Amino acid sequence: MNEPSSVTTVAAPSLERLESAVDAVNHVVLGKPDAVRLAFSALLAGGHLLIEDLPGVGKTTLAQALAIVTGGSWQRIQFTSDLLPADIVGVSVWKRADESFEFRPGPVFANVVLADEVNRATPRTQSALLEAMAERQVSVDGSTHALPQPFFVIATQNPLDLVGTYPLPDSQLDRFLLRIGLGYPNADEERQLLREPDRRDLLAELTPLFDEPAIRALMQQARSVHLSDPVLDYIQALIAATREHPALRSGLSPRATLALAATARAHALLDRRDHVLPDDVKQVFAPLAAHRLQSRADAESPDDVVDRILQRTPVS
Repeated sequence: MNEPSSVTTVAAPSLERLESAVDAVNHVVLGKPDAVRLAFSALLAGGHLLIEDLPGVGKTTLAQALAIVTGGSWQRIQFTSDLLPADIVGVSVWKRADESFEFRPGPVFANVVLADEVNRATPRTQSALLEAMAERQVSVDGSTHALPQPFFVIATQNPLDLVGTYPLPDSQLDRFLLRIGLGYPNADEERQLLREPDRRDLLAELTPLFDEPAIRALMQQARSVHLSDPVLDYIQALIAATREHPALRSGLSPRATLALAATARAHALLDRRDHVLPDDVKQVFAPLAAHRLQSRADAESPDDVVDRILQRTPVS
């Protein structure tokens, strides 16, 4: 396979800071380097991230750490059953002095938005995020308001069998570029958690390593990472396998195909490469695909199907 040079030389100081940012988050979120790497891949690919797991395993800590090191503005929205759409996007307020309406933006107007326990809100409130995530803008009282750039939503979600949760609609699930989990720490990691300072103290020590222009430049650089024809063949083979698998109701859409390419590019940039390897595609395929797929009745789960597709699809 003919590829460009193995190490990119463009914006080397920015890539060094990117490595430092990843290391800083790994220092706070112990033993989850793959999840941290995927979180940065979602950011650089211009997508949004869904973190799904049990309470107390570090979902919010990961989101907060990533938000801090990437700089820019950030807001946290705690989703509850009584949260209203206006609590997210903002409202128009009547100004008696000049007899006009003034728009007061909600917490969604930030570079990084942490939507904590997003599935504890009602479907109507969940849908308030949809336009923002898809279009990078919101509409209030007939007026459209652009969101800051970059705009990155990190949503945390509890498993659906917990009390007081509402499933996210398929249209909103599709707006999340990646879905990841964290899981329990192993014995050594848990012992380290007991010995080290509280995670909140470590979060307080983090400092921003980027600003808005720097993050936008990295995102642009990720889009320029090279995809060779053999890697494109591999991507298309994986997508086709989801569309042909008998256990699935339908396969991945063309939008998911583009998302897979973009995420693989971002994953390669984290290794300071200017080209994508098949292993980049393998690493991001399951987090990108499984939450977009639905199984037929009595069939194996989408996660199992995706794992089987990865095992059976050869690299060109």
